[in-house]
Amino acid sequence: MNHNLKHENIVKTVNLLCKRISERFPESGLSKVCVELGIIAEESESRCEWIRKPQLILRLGVGILIALIIAILLVGIGTSVRFSSIQGIEITDFLQVLEAGMNTVILIGATLFFLVTTETRRKRKRAMIAIHQLRALAHVIDMHQLTKDPERVFSTGQRTASSPRQTMNAFELTRYLDYCTEMLSLVGKVAALYAQDFEDTVVLTAVNDVENLTTGLSGKIWQKIVILHRFKNVSKK
Repeated sequence: MNHNLKHENIVKTVNLLCKRISERFPESGLSKVCVELGIIAEESESRCEWIRKPQLILRLGVGILIALIIAILLVGIGTSVRFSSIQGIEITDFLQVLEAGMNTVILIGATLFFLVTTETRRKRKRAMIAIHQLRALAHVIDMHQLTKDPERVFSTGQRTASSPRQTMNAFELTRYLDYCTEMLSLVGKVAALYAQDFEDTVVLTAVNDVENLTTGLSGKIWQKIVILHRFKNVSKK
C-alpha cells in the first residue's frame, strides 16, 4: 500500500479551499493568499520531479573529472616512486615527502567529495528555495489572522480610531480562522513533498521546521476558535 503524499490530491485540496474562501469572503486578502498557495503547490510538481530525477549529464561530467584526477595522481605517485628508487632518499627527505603527500591526499579527497556531492547540493538548493517560500507564506497567513480576536465580536467597549475594523460575526470569524488553519496545514504538506523522495538531512530538517512552525501557528488560531465558542455559549445563557 502506497502511503506517500499525492501531489495532485494536495493541489485539488488547495484549489477547493480557495473556492470556499472566495465564496465566503470574496475579494478578501486571505483568498489571494490561498491562490498564491495554489500556484506554489502546482509548481512543486515540476520542482520535485527535477529533484527526483538523476542528472545524468552532471554525473558524467563529474565522473570524467574524478577519473582524470585519479589518473594524474597515479602517474605522479609512479613517477615519485621511480625517482626515489633511483636516487635514494634520506629519512628527513622521506618525512617531508610523506607530509606533502598527506596534504595532497587530503586536498584531493576534499576535491573528490565536492565533486561527488555536486548533484545533491544543486538539488538541495532548489528544495531550500521552495521551502523558504513556504515558510514565508506561513507567516503571511499568520498576519491575516493576527487582528481577528474573538473578544472584539462580543465586546461593547469603545473602539479607538486605530482599532481594527470588525466586520465579521461569530460564525464568519470562526470560518475565517478555520480556513487559516487549513491553509497552514496544506503549507506543511506541500513542504513535505520535497523531502518525500529526496533523502537529504538538511532538507528534512527544513521541512520539519516548517511543520513545527505551521503546527505552532495553527495551535494559536485554535485557541482563538475555542475562546470564540466559549463566548458564544456564554451569550446564549
